[in-house]
Amino acid sequence: MSAFVPAARVERMRESPSTAAAQRVRELRASGREILDLTVGEPDFDTPDHVKAAAVAAMDSGLTKYTAVNGIPALRAAVATRMSDRTGIAFDDREITVGGGAKQVIFLALMATVEQGSEVIVASPYWVSYPDIVTVHGGTPIVVDCPESDRFLLTAAKLDAAITPATKWVILNGPSNPTGAIYDAAELAALAAVLERHPHVSVLCDEIYDEIVFTDAPSASLLSVAPHLRDQIFVVNGVSKSYAMTGWRLGYGVGNPGLIAAINKLQSQSSSCPSSISQAAAAAAIAGDQSFVAESIARYRARRDIIFELLSEVEGLTPVLPQGAFYLFVGCAGLLGKRTPDGRLLETDQDAVLYLLEHASVATIQGSAYGAPSYLRISYATSEDILRAAAAEIAKAVAALS
Repeated sequence: MSAFVPAARVERMRESPSTAAAQRVRELRASGREILDLTVGEPDFDTPDHVKAAAVAAMDSGLTKYTAVNGIPALRAAVATRMSDRTGIAFDDREITVGGGAKQVIFLALMATVEQGSEVIVASPYWVSYPDIVTVHGGTPIVVDCPESDRFLLTAAKLDAAITPATKWVILNGPSNPTGAIYDAAELAALAAVLERHPHVSVLCDEIYDEIVFTDAPSASLLSVAPHLRDQIFVVNGVSKSYAMTGWRLGYGVGNPGLIAAINKLQSQSSSCPSSISQAAAAAAIAGDQSFVAESIARYRARRDIIFELLSEVEGLTPVLPQGAFYLFVGCAGLLGKRTPDGRLLETDQDAVLYLLEHASVATIQGSAYGAPSYLRISYATSEDILRAAAAEIAKAVAALS
């Protein structure tokens, strides 16, 4: 049998580090190891009952056929109402697209616009898939370091310095995966002032965690801060995180009608349309009872406070209190340079992550996967019991270093 040779675009991509970490956990569990898994960016709650009921009703009523490329009317209406409530801006069908998850919407938006020579500004720490989605389409990710001293957020000065005539997009993610950081209205206004001077640059606002915030006020949106830039702004969101619907694979995008038409054209030749049943469920989630969201946020906040407090007590670890999402970004520079009980030197954050996996049976993800070496990421979208047990095992493993 001849060897398979993938296309060059596949060779340019890395495997998703978060997917690889989750697979490693599954392999270890299959071998009999008990692993405390803090890697998965997925709510551990079940999808709300009224959302599941909407899916059953859709099947019973025969909503099991192809839909329009940009979704069923009920879903588009729900998205338009939610965006209007959030930003004060009205959107029509020409400005809304739906896809098989927010990730697919991002992928298609970049496919529609990025080519050889295109540059996309990506703030680091970043969600692991941003640079690779840019690369697979022939573009160049311009990674801008955003240190903890800047709350891990892109500043106006750094954005301005990174823009060139080749810049196609800047990607903003808030609340952030992996840090949980949130841009406030003043920070967004400063970025908007830069973007106003560079009308050739579009902004992809990944707002998938916008409901999961622990601040007194809702998270700000660039659209509401700078509505005059609406043709440059593409907002991506979905139902996976806020409504515990990761497996339903339903996301949406709102933006410039020309971009939306291009995305819809690409989707018509790839998946045709998202799942009709998932669309009905998503419409019920977005337009229906929101008590599940409020209840889950309260539980995430309690979990955040528990794991932050426990890891703050571990010498060598410096967790950063997140404002949203369900991740804790933990500085581990204090562990580097130390030796494990069997004499191995911890030189990198990857070494630290592997040590915790091997000696504490706790799975985390290295910060370098997010463009931020000397950190590790923990997901607290899991039970308080697991978080307490994991923190105790981490503390014991760290204490064993010399």
